[in-house]
Amino acid sequence: MKCREFGSKLCRSLQSILLVLLLVQAHGAFAVSCPAGYPKARTSADYAAEKSCTDCHAEQGKSWQASKHSRAMQPANSNTVAGDFQDRLFTGVAGDTIFHKKGEHFTVETMGSNGQKSQNTISHTLGVYPLQQYLVEQAGGRLQAFTIAWDTIRNRWFDLQAEEPARPGTSLHWTGRYQNWNLMCAECHTTGYRKAYDENADCYQTTWTAPNVGCQACHGPGEKHVLTIREKKSTKYPGYGLPFKAGQVDQCAACHSRRTRLLEETQPGGEFLDNYQPDSLRQDLYHADGQQMGEVFEYGSFRQSRMYEKGVVCSDCHSVHGGKLIAEGNALCVRCHSPSPNPAFPSLKARRYDDPQHHFHSTGQPGSQCVDCHMPSQNYMVVHGRRDHAIRIPRPDLSATLGTPNACGNCHKDRDTTWAAAEIAKRSGKPTDSLHYGEIFAAARRGEVRSLGPLAGLALDSHQPAIVRATATEMLGQLAPSSVPPAVIKDPDPAVRSSAAMALGAAPTARVQPLLLSLLDDPVLAVRMAAARSLVPFGKDAIPERRRASQKRSLAAFVAAQQAMADMPATQLNLGNLYLQLDKPEKALVHYRRALRQDPEFVAARLELAEWMANNHRFDEAETLLREGMRKPGSDEMLRAALIDLLVRQGKQEEARRERELAVTTEPDGK
Repeated sequence: MKCREFGSKLCRSLQSILLVLLLVQAHGAFAVSCPAGYPKARTSADYAAEKSCTDCHAEQGKSWQASKHSRAMQPANSNTVAGDFQDRLFTGVAGDTIFHKKGEHFTVETMGSNGQKSQNTISHTLGVYPLQQYLVEQAGGRLQAFTIAWDTIRNRWFDLQAEEPARPGTSLHWTGRYQNWNLMCAECHTTGYRKAYDENADCYQTTWTAPNVGCQACHGPGEKHVLTIREKKSTKYPGYGLPFKAGQVDQCAACHSRRTRLLEETQPGGEFLDNYQPDSLRQDLYHADGQQMGEVFEYGSFRQSRMYEKGVVCSDCHSVHGGKLIAEGNALCVRCHSPSPNPAFPSLKARRYDDPQHHFHSTGQPGSQCVDCHMPSQNYMVVHGRRDHAIRIPRPDLSATLGTPNACGNCHKDRDTTWAAAEIAKRSGKPTDSLHYGEIFAAARRGEVRSLGPLAGLALDSHQPAIVRATATEMLGQLAPSSVPPAVIKDPDPAVRSSAAMALGAAPTARVQPLLLSLLDDPVLAVRMAAARSLVPFGKDAIPERRRASQKRSLAAFVAAQQAMADMPATQLNLGNLYLQLDKPEKALVHYRRALRQDPEFVAARLELAEWMANNHRFDEAETLLREGMRKPGSDEMLRAALIDLLVRQGKQEEARRERELAVTTEPDGK
């Protein structure tokens, strides 16, 4: 989310507070003196040695050893590095890069943040298939994910940024904050991850208990479990001492989702929204009809599916410890979808699905596989094909009106969507034009007022997936907060209640205050935090005495959640906006400055800092900030709009007029 005009209150609304956090990634490092020797492994009284797990659980351990999880991150050596480091030259859009190997020492000679060539040490591998990245040691305890990766299928080097090369010194460059392993990757490639970020020095003392995704990454710290079993000399208490209680899908979602961490150290086994705030079907991540677009992983898509609604979990299709599919091809699907359906799911219809009468294609030919139509694949990181886990019925009729992709068009590129929709209707004997939430979302994304009623209907429709209800509620908060139906705060799904707390807070009125106050008692942390943050504009005196303690606790939890991600510039902006509303302008200034220092290209932070300066009559500093941002390549038009507003506020009408003329001549159509 961006400020659409200088001084916009939108960037101080609750939408900005959490959504900017989710939308914006981080980059960069300062030239500071930081402790040496990080990141590194650590011992922990809570975590058992991984061998303790496999000594008892040999079969599970063997399956895990062959999994991608076991090789999610590994020390770089001849056994783990897949890429060709034999003085291999790679020439890409950013110039020449040479990969070297001397004994067990791997280096890459490439352009650094200053635009000069340098030798850089590879410390670890990241991933194993279908690509492998390499982590480069940098100052401040950082590991940086190098953006030239090894394609383990085709055995070649390739540039992850070939389409959009990043300039040295910017946030997307391999040395920048967007590519920082400590912030962007480590949590889901290690066990027992502890970031230990120092926001004053902007450096890390990161540690882990294992440099991969081990048993305790999913089951939780296991030392108590091991000791209990040993002391009792029995295995009849197999789960004793482990915190894993929550649903399997939520456990996998900790990494297989787009979400924001709410705690410094999350714990496996708890309520998902006590640990994370999941993303909605946002415009930058999903097509209007909910199909995957950005790198969303699986959770948000799966939450839209009928399978999720009916209780299907990850292990119904995937090996629990190995991660591979239980069966290949259509054999996987017909384990449930067949003339003898799986009795675990009583709503299944007895029918032959693996049949040309159903899939309209010759057996064994492209299009005859269930996933071809119901789980289309999209490549991420250039070579990594990932299937859409919404497991939806193809709707080419929606493509015609919404511009969304469809499974038919993925193969039949020579035919249009009208043909595809007609074929499905003719062969299935069913119309394909039933109203879909994507049509409502598309209208809302265009800002159409006529979408408000249907959005409110979606938000309250218990037959819709919870993630759809949450998204509809969020959209109402963005378009017309007064249209948010009060009943959404009673939704059984905490993601919807959390969205409701944020949406209601976008327009702090007497109508919404009691609704927000009631959410302070919600059993789920994300909901309480959102409610507490939304209550801030009302002022402390407006909070009833009996509610002040709970609001204070939940607001402290909100601040702690921001501090847990303090290396992300958006969280610094969130804190700045919060302290400004709490009438603590000097604290706000600290965080605005820190956000911009962490990421000089962060337009929202530059706008807020410039506004702070202007509101405190430091007009010259505000103008300098805005002009400095405008000089950056690809600068945002909002900076010039903010500058014009600033000049008008000072009575500099002639200068403002010149800037308006420049704005016209530099617009895309005027270039």
